[in-house]
Formats: sequence, C-alpha cells, structure tokens
Amino acid sequence: MESKNWNLDLAHSAIHFSVRHMVFAKVRGRFGSFRGTLDIDEADLTRSSVRAEIDAASIDTGVADRDNHLRSADFLDTERFPHITFESKRVEKTGDNRYRVTGNLTIRDVTREVALDVEHGGVAKDPWGNQRTAFTATTSIDRRDFGLKWNQALEAGGVLVGERVDIEIEVQAVRTAATQVA
Repeated sequence: MESKNWNLDLAHSAIHFSVRHMVFAKVRGRFGSFRGTLDIDEADLTRSSVRAEIDAASIDTGVADRDNHLRSADFLDTERFPHITFESKRVEKTGDNRYRVTGNLTIRDVTREVALDVEHGGVAKDPWGNQRTAFTATTSIDRRDFGLKWNQALEAGGVLVGERVDIEIEVQAVRTAATQVA
C-alpha cells in the first residue's frame, strides 16, 4: 500500500451546516477552527483514511446570541466538550470519483457511525510545487442522536429548531513535506 500523509489546507477548506428554523426556513453556519489529516492511497482511495477535529466553540452563524446559545449546555456544551471529531472506518467507491466514507462522529462525548458522500476533485501540483488534492463531502445527521435535544414548540405547530442537520465539507489537502515526490 502506497499511502501518503496529507494535511488540510485550512485557507482553502470549510465546514458548513444548515438546519431548519421555524419549520419553513433554514439557518446556515460554519465552524471556523478545525484540523485534520488524510492518509491517502493514491492507487486505491478505498484504502485511505481521514481524521478531523473541530473546535466546537468556533461555531458561527453570524448572530452572536444564537452562537452563544449553541455553545451552551442546551446544545454543544463546549465548556465540557470542546471538540467534535470524525475518524473514518472504511471507504467505498460508489461511482466515478465518488465514494462513501463511513466513520465515527463524536459530538458531546456521544459517538455514532455516519456516512459521508464524497466527491474527489482530483490531484494537482500548485504553483509552489506542492501536491494538492480536493474533496467535497456531504451528510445529514439527526442532532438528537448526539444529545442535542433542546427545542421550543411553536404556537402555529412544529418546533423552532429542526432535527436534521445538513453538513457540507470542502477540503483541500497538501501532501506533507516528508512524502513530497519530486
């Protein structure tokens, strides 16, 4: 197996999410601080793996009061659980440049297996001679599965915060210097 280590290029990577608000609208947000490594087998991506860690307190929806509530014990409880982690268990090819990456997602010390639908954008050398690769990943989780159960009933019916959280991840990674090939 010819695996190579790659580090996330944080300037060109992002983790976004959206959730229904008041049944009919969506609120979008992102995490501003995260890190991760990929162990990529370029000959067979199904033999690759990924590990990522998100600073839970870096949640940002653009509204300070809402962000503070999301950091509180009602939701992420970032004082007690400062990190959200993902560690892959297996990678399956599902089509041309498409994969399903299944792994353990841990939020608030609750770990559940989730599957990410991933598109591999390719590999190229950047203007500075570094090897880069890019991936887009999407998944949806039920926030209640991770202990994020706070909600408020609406007078017109339904609840204030939807249960399904849609997640989209854009990743560029750079091959580590120890594995750069001339």
